[in-house]
Amino acid sequence: MDKLKMQTANLADEKLKKLLELFPNIATETIDSDGNLVRAIDKDILSQAINNIVVEGRQERYQFTWPGKKKAIALANTPINKTLRLNKDKSIGKDGEQGKIDSENIYIEGDNLEAMKLLQETYLSKISLIYIDPPYNTGSDLVYFDNYTQSKEDFLYDSDIIDNNSNLLVHNPSTAGRFHTNWLNMLYPRLYLARDLLADDGLIFISIDENEFVNLRKICDEIFGEHNYISDFIRKTKSTTNDSKIGINYQHEFLLCYAKNKSRIDLFGGERNLERFKNPDNDPNGDWTSYDPSARSGNIKNNYFEIQNPYTGKVDLPPNGRFWAFSNNTVEKHIRSGKITFKKSHGENERGFIYKKYKSELKNTRENLNSLEFTDNKYMNQVATKEVNELGLSGCFSYPKSVNFIKKIIEHSVNSKDGIVLDFFSGSGTTAQAVMEYNEENNSNLKYILIQLPELLDISNNAIQEDCKTICDVALLRLRKSLKAFGKPFDGDLGVRLFYVDSSNMKDTYYYSHDIEQSLLDKLIDNIKPDRDSLDLLIQVMLELGIELSTPINMTVYNQKEVYTVGDNYLVASLDTNRLSEDLVVHLAALKPVYVVLNNQAIDNDSLLSNIEQIFNTHSPDTKRMII
Repeated sequence: MDKLKMQTANLADEKLKKLLELFPNIATETIDSDGNLVRAIDKDILSQAINNIVVEGRQERYQFTWPGKKKAIALANTPINKTLRLNKDKSIGKDGEQGKIDSENIYIEGDNLEAMKLLQETYLSKISLIYIDPPYNTGSDLVYFDNYTQSKEDFLYDSDIIDNNSNLLVHNPSTAGRFHTNWLNMLYPRLYLARDLLADDGLIFISIDENEFVNLRKICDEIFGEHNYISDFIRKTKSTTNDSKIGINYQHEFLLCYAKNKSRIDLFGGERNLERFKNPDNDPNGDWTSYDPSARSGNIKNNYFEIQNPYTGKVDLPPNGRFWAFSNNTVEKHIRSGKITFKKSHGENERGFIYKKYKSELKNTRENLNSLEFTDNKYMNQVATKEVNELGLSGCFSYPKSVNFIKKIIEHSVNSKDGIVLDFFSGSGTTAQAVMEYNEENNSNLKYILIQLPELLDISNNAIQEDCKTICDVALLRLRKSLKAFGKPFDGDLGVRLFYVDSSNMKDTYYYSHDIEQSLLDKLIDNIKPDRDSLDLLIQVMLELGIELSTPINMTVYNQKEVYTVGDNYLVASLDTNRLSEDLVVHLAALKPVYVVLNNQAIDNDSLLSNIEQIFNTHSPDTKRMII
């Protein structure tokens, strides 16, 4: 039987494997600073293999760097001994009932870097859309302090800054010498992991203001590729004026968009409103609408000339600085075909002809996503604040985004009816409400994954009175209240499975027992932490085997032992430590799972292990057998 690692993958190792598949001759060995023999890559052979210029050392090149960048990249690749634990009591079922775990939506409390590492195996290249609203680094924001090698005591000693819940958060005042550096080191590894989660036709949208827009654009160019840049949209934030010291009233922020693979992107939305296309003159070419006959570019010889109305004598020329959208040689052709028709009467300042745009000429009947789409007042901050206030959550969130804003992004970004939307700075939970409403309005089955650090609330409001202590509590309260606000039945998924990031279920002995020479010694050690149960272990197994957290989970009891089945018997597990009986093994094999996972502590001798193998060879030979 194979033994599960029960920890996240080392992404650097995974990338090295892919590199060695392409260039196996670059593998070599060397001695590290401690005198140990370690694997290495021969840079000279690699540069020869790719037959290109390699820039190294102090040779000048275009690059964007800052103190700690190498550490930020390493941080993204470093494995962690963490897991997700399911909170059944706080989860909400598909029907909106508390305490059920049948929802396909996921909410994770914890550090988003750790959470995304835990999701890598399961959701690699599966996310249709990522939207995030990260800290803007305005000088008063809290940013994550990523140092997993320090103990909490060391961290407190080093920084003397921590929030009320001992979360790894620090203020980043603009007077700090590492103002931009701190923010970049926080965001870079998270975007690095986010790219791997995106599907090949996936998109990421990031809200940001002027403080870090330039830096964000540069790190996104590096992580996603400059060639995968889509656009930076403008969102109107307010309409009020203020007393600016230099006379500028800043009323907008940015929405930066990148693709995983731009060649796979389709940003068209729903069908356009084509009611303006009509056929009042029974034109044989079909429905049409009046169209601007002038264009910005053209030829002064071929595209700048007079057009005279034969009925009224009216002479038209293109406006100053513009040209006709057709040449002199095609005017008669357009008149004969009916594309240009002359008015028999018109106002003094009115053009004397109509230039028709036919519905049949439309290359695409779906809506474009305009770069100024979000300058409409319905996307402003005050609209989002009003939405939160109407749910009785006044004062809980600073600068939330509106539901319509997220729905518009979803409309133009997710082509699949059952895609996954990820928000790993989820804040007030707007994305969850937007996905739910979008599903209801479009008969879709989109799922969401939200991640949020459970920051303590430091305000007095209605949410506190409803026993909400963290921002996560308020976001879930918002979800429950928005369900009640629907006001009509909804057949879709109204629920969410709540998980939280925690230390691994396994003791350190589980990970380091391979260093002990006595091969049987690890069997004598209880590897599982005493406060963890079989469901905790099951979730960690699902993460390692790449089984989506939204997969149905069922538990039955066979001969007084819990048996978990996941996803129509895709995974079957018996995870408690009591000795396995052969009839239970026969029962598990009869289910013919793809994977069966057993607890090593329940297999107390080699004879039983041999019997287990024989039973599966007889009843379900293709089942992959694994132990923890």
